[in-house]
Amino acid sequence: MITCFIRYRIDPFKSEAFEEYARNWGQAIPRCGADLIGYFAPHEGSSTTAYGVYTVDSLAAYEAYRARLRDDPAGRANYDFARRERFIHREDRLFLRLASTPHAPLEQP
Repeated sequence: MITCFIRYRIDPFKSEAFEEYARNWGQAIPRCGADLIGYFAPHEGSSTTAYGVYTVDSLAAYEAYRARLRDDPAGRANYDFARRERFIHREDRLFLRLASTPHAPLEQP
């Protein structure tokens, strides 16, 4: 399993458009084969940095997922929305694999 972290640089005056874009992926991403963890919009600190996070089984599964997403009507509509509204200035993807196991809760004394 690998996790894709998408780092967005967005227009700080169009954060509501980014949030709509993020909500739009809520159905399309899982339907096309990725496990959506979530999209994260600016709250405090940087007003131009946002993230999208999801998991896929492998890089091959990622390529197949991306092809399905491009062909999905909701996916195409969301890509068009982003192009039309121009609220995304930059988008970088990073693929990571989990290197640790979940930590057990600390025992109370």
